[in-house]
Amino acid sequence: MRETGTPVYYRIYKELKRRISKGVYSKKIPTEKELCNEFSVSRLTLRRALDELKREAVIESSKGRGTFVVERKHEESISALTGFTEEAAREKLKASSIVLSVGLVVPPDEIAKNFGVPANGMVVFLHRVRYLNDEPYGIEMAYLNPLVDIRILNIVSRDMSVESLYAILKNELSLVLDHAQENIEVCRLSKEEAFHLSVEEGSYGIARERQTFTNNNLCVEVVRSVYRGDRYRLKVVRRVE
Repeated sequence: MRETGTPVYYRIYKELKRRISKGVYSKKIPTEKELCNEFSVSRLTLRRALDELKREAVIESSKGRGTFVVERKHEESISALTGFTEEAAREKLKASSIVLSVGLVVPPDEIAKNFGVPANGMVVFLHRVRYLNDEPYGIEMAYLNPLVDIRILNIVSRDMSVESLYAILKNELSLVLDHAQENIEVCRLSKEEAFHLSVEEGSYGIARERQTFTNNNLCVEVVRSVYRGDRYRLKVVRRVE
């Protein structure tokens, strides 16, 4: 804590930020009185340090409850074509799932048309709640096209609570996922969605629909997803053409 020429409030700010990054404070930080006593400073000095952390969205205060560490948002780049598990690994987060449903279904007409599936043709349907570090982040409904590779049907017998869909498609089936088209919009979470995501009904979410194509321009997957608005952030990289 001894740094000659550095303002006291800034040294406190750096120390508190270090503790938060190391997990010393993972939920709630000590009270102002406790911190003032520890650092032997006035409340005015301490509050300057806390204000810096609030400005950076590291902490937030709730009247009557105290000051809490702001949970980190999962940031996903939409410039790269990757799966949920791959994105989590990139950020060194633990990905897991609860499978709500998996099996063969007759898809909606629009998806059947994209897949080239005949009337009443069946596709694989995989409905999962996705978790990061054991916290619910999103709900995904994936439709998979067995006309691209008949082995896709075997997914219904796999343990998709722990397995990565993209790892199966790319590594086991040797499919080359070439590009995707995606629509993204803000939505309100339904009662069922809010229940699975542990938030209040009507909370804001991010709705996404992605169509993924192979290098042969075959639509292999359509995924309809909804993610918690308070836990999810999209990153776009733009370049001058």
